[in-house]
Amino acid sequence: MKNTLLGSLYLSIAASIWGGMYVVVKVVVDVVPPLELVWIRYVIAFFTLLIIGIVTKQSWRIEKQDWLLIFVIGLVGNTISIVTQEVGTMLSTAQMGAIITSTTPAFMVIFARIILKERITIKKAISIIFATTGVCVIVGSAHIDSSQLGGISLLTAALTWALMSVIIKRVPGHYSQIVITSYAILVAILVLTPFTFSRLPELDFVSMMNPSIWGGLVYLGVISTACGFLLWNRGLQMLNASSGGLFFFFQPIVGTFLGWLLLGEQIGLSFWIGTILIFMGVLLVIREE
Repeated sequence: MKNTLLGSLYLSIAASIWGGMYVVVKVVVDVVPPLELVWIRYVIAFFTLLIIGIVTKQSWRIEKQDWLLIFVIGLVGNTISIVTQEVGTMLSTAQMGAIITSTTPAFMVIFARIILKERITIKKAISIIFATTGVCVIVGSAHIDSSQLGGISLLTAALTWALMSVIIKRVPGHYSQIVITSYAILVAILVLTPFTFSRLPELDFVSMMNPSIWGGLVYLGVISTACGFLLWNRGLQMLNASSGGLFFFFQPIVGTFLGWLLLGEQIGLSFWIGTILIFMGVLLVIREE
């Protein structure tokens, strides 16, 4: 029970951090293009984790047979998913970004069944229905203006992140999550560098000196990426992949609320009804675990 509550806490905090991330990305992406933004936040996150790993004296050794798994996690989740998420957020609203990627839990249930052979219980199915209905209610109240490409990009982000979240359950438990997360981020940096390095000198460094921009970059690198990934990966190790995915629904709650608070995007009574339904779904999962 202790692991269930702790894992639930980790996943809730991670998803809430990412819900706020959509608002930050919406501001920063006006100055830093999506691909360069992902590269910069990963470089910041990698050095943050490297310092934490050195200070805490982590073992950085990985068995030869596990390197392919880490590469897939870095390519699918940390590269493809995050890039398509940034592009989708740029082409849509903060609400749309949080809402469409909240389809991730449904994909996680499917992948967990196929890859991990996890059983889909009646209570788990009901919890997914509650939480998904909550998101649909929130969507109904959101004033969304999104291009088709933005929607497709966000859906791709949801699909690939779900796949990564299930694959990470295959990583042996004796490895430190700091080390696994660091290596996966390093894979993303290496993959993205050929596409971004020559474009970095073209960035508007004067505009990037604005506190809202460099502060956003620090938030995205340290809080959203380094801390968020660590909490998410650790939480998934404590719960079933399909159950853990439901905590992803905290993203639309935080994303929509902050979109209203900071960006002037509209919410109404439906937002609060949807939020209650999402919490009901999450509580069912915690009780089942």
